[in-house]
Amino acid sequence: MNCTRKVKIIATVGPSCSDVAILARLVDAGVNVFRMNFSHGSHAEHEARYRAIREVEARTGNPVGVLVDLQGPKLRLGVVPGEEMAISPGQKLRLGLESEAAGEASLIPLPHPEILAVLKAGSTLLVDDGRVRLEVEACDGKEALVTVIAGHRLSSRKGINIPDIELPIASMTDKDRRDIEYALQAFEVDWVALSFVQRPEDIAELRAVVGDEVAIMAKIEKPSALQRMEEILDLVDGIMVARGDLGVELPPEKIPGVQKTLVQQCRGRGKPVVIATHMMDSMVSAPVPTRAEASDVANAVYEGADAVMLSAETAAGQFPVESVAMMARIIDEVERDPLYKTLLDSARPSHEGTPADAICAALREITRVIASAATVNYTSSGFTSFRVARERPNSPILSLTPSITIARKLTLVWGVCCVLVDAYDDQTSVDALVSQAAAIAQAMGLASRGDYLTVSAGLPLGEPGRTNMLRIVTVK
Repeated sequence: MNCTRKVKIIATVGPSCSDVAILARLVDAGVNVFRMNFSHGSHAEHEARYRAIREVEARTGNPVGVLVDLQGPKLRLGVVPGEEMAISPGQKLRLGLESEAAGEASLIPLPHPEILAVLKAGSTLLVDDGRVRLEVEACDGKEALVTVIAGHRLSSRKGINIPDIELPIASMTDKDRRDIEYALQAFEVDWVALSFVQRPEDIAELRAVVGDEVAIMAKIEKPSALQRMEEILDLVDGIMVARGDLGVELPPEKIPGVQKTLVQQCRGRGKPVVIATHMMDSMVSAPVPTRAEASDVANAVYEGADAVMLSAETAAGQFPVESVAMMARIIDEVERDPLYKTLLDSARPSHEGTPADAICAALREITRVIASAATVNYTSSGFTSFRVARERPNSPILSLTPSITIARKLTLVWGVCCVLVDAYDDQTSVDALVSQAAAIAQAMGLASRGDYLTVSAGLPLGEPGRTNMLRIVTVK
């Protein structure tokens, strides 16, 4: 288990990495969490991949996280007359419901009455990842008159983005509900990512399905979500900066600033943030990334992200293992840079007035002053680990938990390295905890005789959210 690398790697499973052998190589290269993208593949394929992931986990003896990523609503044009048509800036077009477009060559099908119901003059429609830009001149709820602002070809079934309107569409579709209900029955889901989040109510709807045991990650890909970010953060366990659709709906020059802001908002809340989409896209077909891609990954690490994610690079690319290994090397290089720690310290969030934050703030300062070999914490709910990680301490965070569920959930969190221990009770002495912590840190090669350790826990043990004990230990 690599307990020295702080930033975690998420790899998407797919045709290029479906069997145990290749998944094991990905874990060896640095993967902490596998993403199962329910936009593609059958339930049977996902279940087979899940079983393979758990076989790899059993072989290594180290927890491996599983993130189920729901597809969300897909807004698309219908069938354009002739499948494709030439357009030009300034041209007027009519968009309407598909049923009304049948037999009417001049009407381009837009089979989404919910979109037509809210379009208004001045609204922008982006088609085919922004390659075509349309501006609404008028809309009566059934048909919209638009002007072509940019673009030269309009093709059938291309995706549509509407950046300046909060759409009356639920993030969780009927397909998503079927997918997550299946996954909950067939898997042990650690994280579930919800696409197309616009409002806190979207998170509440998913929470009603998955309960409190599964961690929810909101994919931020709509500008409307940014306007209600604090409310969304109240309800989620983490977020993913999904720069695909977000990069279409926001001007490109705004994305870097939004990314940095989201990282800081999440760190302030002690909730993990994942940077995703096109991180090393060229490695789908090339053995090395571009210099810009390497810089993109490095910048996400410098900003303080908990995890970075690979999508097509591992799911369908020709070089899945090389992609993970390259990402790990970039992370390692940044984390060795003294500037990295300086930047993390400069962005240190303010503390809440709780015993847990007081303990964690003291812990961070102790690791800096005495250069402790590891920060060991006992956790039954993950709460202590989340709060310790928020501080971004110098030393590795070794989390000891009796719960494999919690261990897998923490595979996504900055700096946390989880080890399973036997369940403890409220009669377990502090000395026994300290002795066990030192023994495990030594066994893992994190500490040697004479090294300092910091050990934190919540007493009495087993009660979540009660971080209230901190010890400095000399390893004997």
